[in-house]
Amino acid sequence: MIELLQGNSHWFWLSLGGLLLAAEMLGASGYLLWSGLSAMLTGVLTWLLPLDWAWQSVSFALLTIITALLWWHWLRQRSRKEPISTLNQRGRQLLGRHATLTEPLVNGIGRIDIGDSSWRVQAERDLPAGTVVEIVDVEGITLKVKPNA
Repeated sequence: MIELLQGNSHWFWLSLGGLLLAAEMLGASGYLLWSGLSAMLTGVLTWLLPLDWAWQSVSFALLTIITALLWWHWLRQRSRKEPISTLNQRGRQLLGRHATLTEPLVNGIGRIDIGDSSWRVQAERDLPAGTVVEIVDVEGITLKVKPNA
C-alpha cells in the first residue's frame, strides 16, 4: 500500500485537495480553501517533478502559508478602499443633512423632525424654532448641529 502511495503521490495530493475543497463547501468559512488549493498545487507539482515525501510536505506547507498571506493581503487592500459603512447607524446617515428646528433650542438642547422621526439636537448656543441647521456629529441619540450659514 505504501509503495502504491509513493508511486502515485500526485493522486494523494489531488485527492486531499479535492476533499478539503469539498469540506470547504460544507461551510468552513474559508479556512480550508487555501489548504485545499495548496494541496491541489502540490499534486500538480508532484506530477511534474519527482519529489520525495519530505519535499512534498514542505511545498504543501509553504504553498498554504503563501496563499493564505496573499489572500490576507488582498482582503486588507480591499477593505481600505471601501467606505466606512453606516448600515444600521441611522444617526451617522444624517451627517451633513440640513433640517429645520421644530422647537427652539433652550440651553443648547431642542428637537428637529426628520422624516417620520423626532430627534434630540444639541448646539453650542440657543437658536429659535424655524432655524435651518446642519447636522455635524452624532453622540449617542443626540444630533450635534450648527446653524446653516
